[in-house]
Amino acid sequence: MTLRTAGAALLTLCLLAPAALLAAGKPEELAPPRAEAWLALVDQGKYEQSWDEAAQLFKGAVTREGWKQAAAGARAPLGKLVSRKLKSAQYTQTLPGAPDGKYVVIQYTTRFENKSEAVETVTSMLDPDGSWRVSGYFIK
Repeated sequence: MTLRTAGAALLTLCLLAPAALLAAGKPEELAPPRAEAWLALVDQGKYEQSWDEAAQLFKGAVTREGWKQAAAGARAPLGKLVSRKLKSAQYTQTLPGAPDGKYVVIQYTTRFENKSEAVETVTSMLDPDGSWRVSGYFIK
């Protein structure tokens, strides 16, 4: 390897390393877009598909049919989504009643047709395959 080739390789590594770090991102930045994609399924009434896309922990806590019934029962009275705005996203490694892991607790200020003020709390976790997936959902 010539000095010129080694220098070019080093320059390439120096340029690519920061890009790789930026692509990794903070959990508080990575989890909300995945949570919002999951919420879009729920908004469309695609409850079974939302279960399919959920974290393993979620799937272990509720059956597909159980989630379909619970989600439909909670969401139907609210009507269609009017707006949803990110309120907060906080990273934690511990949650009550859950195994230690990597979690982001995300809250949205949400308006529905039949409920003008709601707070949706979505808990996302880093699944074993390295993907952020929803492990909990609550509307208040």
